[in-house]
Amino acid sequence: MLRRTLALAALLTLPTACARTLTQSPAARTARHLDAVRRSPPEAMAFLRAMPKGGDLHNHLAGAVYAEHFVQWGVEDGMCLRHDAAAIVEPPCDTARGDVPLADALRTDPTRARALIDAWSMRNFDASRSSGHDHFFATFDGFDARASRYGDMLAEVVSRLARQHTYYVEVMQSLGTAAAMRTGHDAGWTPDLAEMERRLPPERFADVVRAARQRLDDEEARVRTLLRCGQADEDPGCRVTVRHLVTMYRTVAPEELFAHTVAAVEVARADPRVVGINLVAPEDDPVSLRDYRLHMRIVDRLTAHGTRVNVSLHAGELTPSLVPPEDAGFHIREAVTVAGARRIGHGTDMAFEDDASDTLARMAREGIAVEHCLTSADVILGVRGLDHPFALYRSAGVPQVLCTDDEGVSRTDLSREFHRALTTWNLSWRDLKGLARNALTYSFLAGASLWGAPACAADVPGSAHPSPACAALLAASDRAREQWRLESDLARFEAQW
Repeated sequence: MLRRTLALAALLTLPTACARTLTQSPAARTARHLDAVRRSPPEAMAFLRAMPKGGDLHNHLAGAVYAEHFVQWGVEDGMCLRHDAAAIVEPPCDTARGDVPLADALRTDPTRARALIDAWSMRNFDASRSSGHDHFFATFDGFDARASRYGDMLAEVVSRLARQHTYYVEVMQSLGTAAAMRTGHDAGWTPDLAEMERRLPPERFADVVRAARQRLDDEEARVRTLLRCGQADEDPGCRVTVRHLVTMYRTVAPEELFAHTVAAVEVARADPRVVGINLVAPEDDPVSLRDYRLHMRIVDRLTAHGTRVNVSLHAGELTPSLVPPEDAGFHIREAVTVAGARRIGHGTDMAFEDDASDTLARMAREGIAVEHCLTSADVILGVRGLDHPFALYRSAGVPQVLCTDDEGVSRTDLSREFHRALTTWNLSWRDLKGLARNALTYSFLAGASLWGAPACAADVPGSAHPSPACAALLAASDRAREQWRLESDLARFEAQW
């Protein structure tokens, strides 16, 4: 009793500021700590790395790999260094061209490894020699990975996310590309999309779907092996929930793009791990620009305006100095209104869109999120700081998420994307939590959302013992289950300050 009395007396005599801190909620104490460290980049970064960040919804599998690992895998797999380019290719080496085994090249000249890393990423990029845009997209011509390495790539992605206390990712990769495009090429093109669809009935893609599903099975098996999933010392990446978006190349002939989109839709309908589709490759490519409106119509038709399959589209990854102003005036709008996109990747040129206020209002009204990849916007387009339209979307009420895009090429990660946002727009702790929650709210996970669900209305999100009705919702909904996990992680994070 005396001990309790003395403890109470000590509490009552604490300085006012200290006593107030003890009575603040965990969220308020966390906000107070963030305000104390936000002007110290190392302290702010440590805070953000430890912060649960929900997920990464815009992650290209090949571009997410750091170049050092492509070099390592190239040596292990006996790849060849192309003599006249910073590229590695499949063996046997073409000695007539001067190609040599990569391992031999690195053994005789160790500086070549550093040169390859610089060539395959934005590390040490020299803007006086080329544009960031051109160097970024050129990196993909240099490295290659055998099919056996796709699982290695995915293991790298999930392990890196887990080390940042983030446990959901939607990975973009192309599946069935060559076979699907060959089928489209053989069918030939007609601008009559109904006739084009008749030329390519879905049953013709059964083998493509089967191969795509097998590849995902193989990737998952490789991840489990590499990360020792199920063992006592398993990597935390084993806890990351992975979903996939099938991507199609927008720089190919229309009949090839059409066929690949048919295949992508069929893969998504056949495999619950695949939750949507997307178009990739430079949006400013001449073919991409020429066929943009056609591509939106193709996606609209084959996905039934996004109702058969979820659609997220790269749109507005442009500036009016990169393309003629008229080409920067409609891409985001048509991705939303014509193709039925539920999320927009990048959306960097929104301020230059025709009727931007109408498009923003529609995105806000319909809950169409924008995926901000801040480092990519900087290194590819030169759009950085307050020139980025983050504040424009925010003031319009458009849902926003932070993503990495090609984190290996850009030399970034999700924590650094959060740090860019924190320092550029002076975000609050409430803002940061909102961005983390948005990653799951606007994900393509199956099932009802935790937020607003009557079954969990009386529960504290993330608590260890949900009510029976809430537990039933969590068992039935992938989305609610991931949201519950995030809330539990956020509660633990806030409790430490």
